[in-house]
Amino acid sequence: MQVGERVGVSRSLSRRRFVLSAAACVLAGAARAASKPAAPTGLVYHPDYLLHDTGPYHPERPDRLRAIIAGLETSELMASLLRIEPRPAADRWITTVHTPAYLGWLEAASKQAPVQLDPDTRLAPESLRVAKLAAGGVLAAVDAVVAGRAGNAFAAVRPPGHHALPGRAMGFCLLNNVAIAARYAQQKHGLKRVLIVDWDVHHGNGTQAMFYDDPSVLYFSTHQYPYYPYTGQAKEMGIGVGEGTTVNVPLVAGSGDTEIVEAFRDKLVPAADKFKPDFVLISAGFDAHRDDPLAGLDVTAEGYGSLTRIVIEIARRHAGDRIVSALEGGYRLEALSDSVVAHVGMLMGRN
Repeated sequence: MQVGERVGVSRSLSRRRFVLSAAACVLAGAARAASKPAAPTGLVYHPDYLLHDTGPYHPERPDRLRAIIAGLETSELMASLLRIEPRPAADRWITTVHTPAYLGWLEAASKQAPVQLDPDTRLAPESLRVAKLAAGGVLAAVDAVVAGRAGNAFAAVRPPGHHALPGRAMGFCLLNNVAIAARYAQQKHGLKRVLIVDWDVHHGNGTQAMFYDDPSVLYFSTHQYPYYPYTGQAKEMGIGVGEGTTVNVPLVAGSGDTEIVEAFRDKLVPAADKFKPDFVLISAGFDAHRDDPLAGLDVTAEGYGSLTRIVIEIARRHAGDRIVSALEGGYRLEALSDSVVAHVGMLMGRN
């Protein structure tokens, strides 16, 4: 072998050792990453959420949260959840979706409480304070997920929010928690495109109205139709530059797991893949459950787990796994508890 050949062979061997060494470092790094525990699922809850007094025999009652917390404890999920402390939402964030006049009206009405705002919605002395704490709890969940302290989060809050309009309370809702969180994610954290998935049995007319002309928020809803609030037809797709970023899938009474999962696969997935969200919010109403007394769909707790899995897949592809889910409806206590356990268990990767 000539000197030149020996030098060439030596260089070749050196390059091979370098490549193998680099590959070993990459594999070792991957192994360390795989062994590193994922950030836990977060839980927002505060006992003050029980202080919103809707009156006797009202379906949106404090026992809903008691049932959820009991279910998480009985299922042994609670011990693995990261507790996220809520704070009251500042007015500056509330008024990104609600008018200042409406917020001022709520403040004034609170001094006269209890006040019946509509046939379904009651403002008690503590209600506005609790509503701000509920909205702020969802914002705290967004902060925790964006910071990486939580991998995703579920906010067990009340009052719910998705019927609240920019200038009006409606359908048990005072402040639109998820809509406020969408604007907060955009303006506080610079996450430009937000997907809102609403699987409550009632159409989220308030959320739709807030983003109907906004191409930066994709609003997707499955809901029973025709049914309260009598909005959410498939032809409602947004207006102006927002056309196409509202997707409604009305379901007839009796629709169950098969139909709603099909809607998510056939309608949500392609819309989300085209939109490519930076963050995902869920308006998690569990009143499409077959045992819920306020509607007529036939979804099961296992069905909610399947919907959650689909949303997780979307968030993994586009949003860095970032999901915050906030409680909306669900009024049969056992069904609500079972559904939340299935949902949170899937967020935790337990199912």
